[in-house]
Amino acid sequence: FFSRAESRRIRVISKPDTGLSDKNSPVTMSHNCIHWFRKGLRLHDNPALIAALKDCRHIYPLFLLDPWYPNNTRIGINRWRFLIEALKDLDSSLRKLNSRLFVLRGTPTDILPKFFEKWKITRLTFEVDTEPYSQSRDNEVMKLAEEHRVEVISKISHTLYNIDRIIDENNGKPPLTYVRFQTVVRNLGSPKKPVPAPTEEDVKDVFTPFSKNHEEEFGIPTLEDLGLDTSCLGPDLFPGGETEALRRLDEHMQRTGWVCSFEKPQTSPNALIPSTTVLSPYVRFGCLSARTFWWRLTDVYRGKKHSDPLVSLHGQMLWREFFYTAAVGIPNFNKMEGNSHCVQVDWDDNPEHLAAWREARTGFPFIDAIMTQLRQEGWIHHLARHAVACFLTRGDLWINWEEGQKVFEELLLDADWSLNAGNWQWLSASAFFHQYFRVYSPITFGKKTDKYGDYIKKYLPVLKKFPAEYIYEPWKAPRSVQERAGCIVGKDYPRPIVEHEVVHKKNIQRMKAAYAKRSPEDQDDKTKTKVHDYLWYSFPKQSCECKYLKQITNKNLNNPLFL
Repeated sequence: FFSRAESRRIRVISKPDTGLSDKNSPVTMSHNCIHWFRKGLRLHDNPALIAALKDCRHIYPLFLLDPWYPNNTRIGINRWRFLIEALKDLDSSLRKLNSRLFVLRGTPTDILPKFFEKWKITRLTFEVDTEPYSQSRDNEVMKLAEEHRVEVISKISHTLYNIDRIIDENNGKPPLTYVRFQTVVRNLGSPKKPVPAPTEEDVKDVFTPFSKNHEEEFGIPTLEDLGLDTSCLGPDLFPGGETEALRRLDEHMQRTGWVCSFEKPQTSPNALIPSTTVLSPYVRFGCLSARTFWWRLTDVYRGKKHSDPLVSLHGQMLWREFFYTAAVGIPNFNKMEGNSHCVQVDWDDNPEHLAAWREARTGFPFIDAIMTQLRQEGWIHHLARHAVACFLTRGDLWINWEEGQKVFEELLLDADWSLNAGNWQWLSASAFFHQYFRVYSPITFGKKTDKYGDYIKKYLPVLKKFPAEYIYEPWKAPRSVQERAGCIVGKDYPRPIVEHEVVHKKNIQRMKAAYAKRSPEDQDDKTKTKVHDYLWYSFPKQSCECKYLKQITNKNLNNPLFL
């Protein structure tokens, strides 16, 4: 369910949706079918589920909880809570169709063959997952299904497009600039429209065999059942599930003016109320279909002036697709070593600094407030992610982006293998983005949208009595001010672990040296161009983001917002 494998391209080959249960006869007969829920935890726009219901006699909606994950992967409790809530909501929706969700613990290769036999299964359906671990797993499952004479149908619905087709249309390689990506998908046409959720009429002749002791045999586990300590749980700000996802989508789509004028760079990283949709966790778990989101936006945009990609909400969906495509097409996408598109950097190994960053003990209130929000709530604004990622890597601590990737994978509700790896490469200036001299200031960046430090005071209450003059730099406050605030720096709140004005200049030179070591064949066009050329090459010339980036590029490099 959560990918751990190295990136490599493996195609899932599905048998055609013939509607035949007897594999030796052309006569249409009724199937006993397992629909295997993985990421697509929803009924709407679930073509694999619709395929399961075709000519179906018995349907077993199944979710597999692999015991390997709680013990061997970095999954925070907020993410587990979201998943459990999503499963409960899915089961509730299935009950309305006189069905139930079956939750089993075990690896797919162990569990599925046993229940192929026990339930006399003739068809298995699931949503295509492009992650390398998932593709490898699914190919193993398909071999087992063939051995048990089970027909397999997989359908694309987690992404807007068929990722393999995007790569094929780009001469067998993933498009690695946004402009090129836009050109390719424009040639493919609009994404397919979502399919409706099954109705009672659709399932009137389909039966789910469940017993009175269903909860004991196939029930959804609690967080305590998973061995998790719930005493540290914060408020449930983003409840999991399809019902909540569609409610939030409806709520946002009613704000037509806001939707049409939305520009991602203009939103605030430290707003006390999220300035974006926060639909990303729902799309990541498949509680909300990406195609449903896309076409609802299309309906709102129709006939109205609206912002352009890549800053619009449509643009955010295309960025998601962009990184999915890169992840499929670039081997070892989640690593530096063996990743041909990634700058090879001699990062420092500093466990103390890494722990201070992860545990919100850097001594920089803006950075520590962001990391505190992340741990408590499971979500932070994308510009807040930029700030802490830059700080960890090329900006201040010079620690490998793979370490930050692991922490985000654990703590973010919307942690997505492809997007997580792609964005960490971007923000560390290791791939996709090469303006390594642009460093987010851990002091001045937050002031732009929160002059008085209300965000810091919320997540770091130890600093709440500091005056605005010192809230971003409490170590500069006179001792008398610290005493009045009830917080002595170095005792009640840590001193900065680095001197930003010194280390960021040193790190720019270190990154420059790393770029200089690249061989000519490793240097693509955009790394050889000037900044202006890169900006205009990478982004649509008329886009708001392009204008924004061109504007900041024309500014003096000593702009305190960055340095």
